[in-house]
Amino acid sequence: MQVERVLAPNPGPFTGPGTNTYLVSSAGRTLIIDPGPVIPAHLDEVVARVGGRSVQCILVTHTHPDHAFAANVLGDRLGVPVFGFGPGPGFAPTGTLADGDEIPLGGITLVAIHTPGHTVDHLCYLAGDDLFTGDHIIGGATVVMEDAAAYLASLRRVAAIHPARLHPGHGEDPMEPASEEIRRCIAHRLAREQEILAAVAGGAGTVGEVADRVYAGVPAVLGAAVITQVYVQLVKLSSEGTVSLAPGGVDRATKVNLSEERTT
Repeated sequence: MQVERVLAPNPGPFTGPGTNTYLVSSAGRTLIIDPGPVIPAHLDEVVARVGGRSVQCILVTHTHPDHAFAANVLGDRLGVPVFGFGPGPGFAPTGTLADGDEIPLGGITLVAIHTPGHTVDHLCYLAGDDLFTGDHIIGGATVVMEDAAAYLASLRRVAAIHPARLHPGHGEDPMEPASEEIRRCIAHRLAREQEILAAVAGGAGTVGEVADRVYAGVPAVLGAAVITQVYVQLVKLSSEGTVSLAPGGVDRATKVNLSEERTT
């Protein structure tokens, strides 16, 4: 199996150096994972890197614009189908993939692994000892979660698969040994939970006050993402009976306090 990375020119606070597009080849067949955003120069580079190889299909890990928006454009250009967990804004798959579905490619088989947490529709792709992680695990940063409990469960699931290498959606490629990177992510998430719990125990009474204590010094451009992170982690702690979270949703003013069991 040959893996080639094509870095999209879309650097930023949420994308790091840019989106990693991967060309995966085996026995004369090639597929593309995460074509990225619709940037003509990037698509031209991907097509140039493909060269005369036969492209079988395009896969996306999830439907965020920096990963999936170019899928249909590139699929039409190359005349190949596109696949993902399901449709989303700017993404209309030819077919959908569920957990455990297999994608034969030359002499290898890729397996779709449903890894919700960053998004509900997130897939990783396992090819032998290599795991293409999209935004489930990225290099040099942590990801914004939609569901903290699901995200942690998905991290533990990929840990149990024991891949040797990770090919992330952002950051340096590859990440190895994979086991250490996965353990790092799990440890970081659990440490953040304890920091959030300590902030509540220390008197932080709203989502915003918790965010200010736990994420002090984070650039203002990430402010909305920080509030989301804190809220979804508080939702997880609330479901476990550790804190009580008032109605209000993802808002700085949403009130939180220790559960009665924690204070007795």
